Amino acid sequence: MLIVEQPGCHYCARFDDEIAPKWPKTDEGRAAPLQRMRMGAQPPEGVTLDSPPPLTPTFVVLVDGAEHGRLIGYPGEDFFWPMIAQLIERAEMDVIADQAEATP
Repeated sequence: MLIVEQPGCHYCARFDDEIAPKWPKTDEGRAAPLQRMRMGAQPPEGVTLDSPPPLTPTFVVLVDGAEHGRLIGYPGEDFFWPMIAQLIERAEMDVIADQAEATP
């Protein structure tokens, strides 16, 4: 997962305090390791975004470097966990469907 952030972003700081320390220890964090990108910067090598993020923080779920969903904003931990879990699950289902279509 790619987080797009910028200096001075209050909600980015809240994410860093509330979620970032827990992220690598969760199923979501193991499925989608956290990468960071500064707003306005080029995406990391091998990452393709569907469009520029409109604000920070923006969380982008990636599969093989391609965007498979995004969550714009961070309204708090209670909202974040179910929404990001749903995006990751949807991305995993897309991969399974793509593999099934590719199998003769």
